[in-house]
Amino acid sequence: MKLYEELKSCEKFFLIAGPCVVEDEKLMMQIAAELIEMTQKRGIQFVFKSSFKKANRTSIESPTGPGLKKGLEVLSKIKKEFNVPILTDIHEINEVKEAAEVADILQIPAFLSRQSDLIFAAAKTGRIVNTKKGQFMAPEDMENVVEKILKADNGNIILTERGTSFGYHNLVVDFRSFAIMKQLGYPVVYDVTHSLQRPSQNKTSGGTPQFALMMAKAALATGKVDGLFIETHPNPAEALSDASSMLALTELPELLDSCLKIKG
Repeated sequence: MKLYEELKSCEKFFLIAGPCVVEDEKLMMQIAAELIEMTQKRGIQFVFKSSFKKANRTSIESPTGPGLKKGLEVLSKIKKEFNVPILTDIHEINEVKEAAEVADILQIPAFLSRQSDLIFAAAKTGRIVNTKKGQFMAPEDMENVVEKILKADNGNIILTERGTSFGYHNLVVDFRSFAIMKQLGYPVVYDVTHSLQRPSQNKTSGGTPQFALMMAKAALATGKVDGLFIETHPNPAEALSDASSMLALTELPELLDSCLKIKG
């Protein structure tokens, strides 16, 4: 797959970025256009990310997105308008086929990273499969995920670190995870913004996005990280999902420029 080879061979790092969940179509197009301009200017390989549905919500009252049909319609328009690859989450086997018709990368969310049937169904599409390491998993456990994808005759694999549960309402990133997962032979991504979440505080998740720049630079400095995953929004406070942990779109250029000095 051409895209996979491009991601693997990036001299700098690739960026997976976008709002947490699909919102208003006009806003989504605006965000995509700004991200593409930022990354093209800096020569960074870019994948647009957003979820048509967020199945893992803290509260029953939390917005879950427009759903499969409407969400994929918006993502398809972005893909065609800007000729940009798309990544989106899948949660159930019955979502896989339709999602694969639009998305270049199917993402297995962290809480579903041990769901064998879902992983296998995603792998059978031939699309790139990005699996987030569960907050409850050791990095060496990701070898089992790799074996499940390979069993479906698909070697287009990305592994993502998004932090590990540390007591209640907090996550930590063990930087040894990058090296351990890299030994498996596939691109490793650091999910910057999700690792800065403060999970399940009352009816929402909190976050500390002020540390995004520091953490992204530190992760790339290990020499074991191939890509960054960053959820971003023009006005995070008004975002429908992960408002407390998303990075403001205006802050992303500084982060990218700083990271390029480390791995440019």
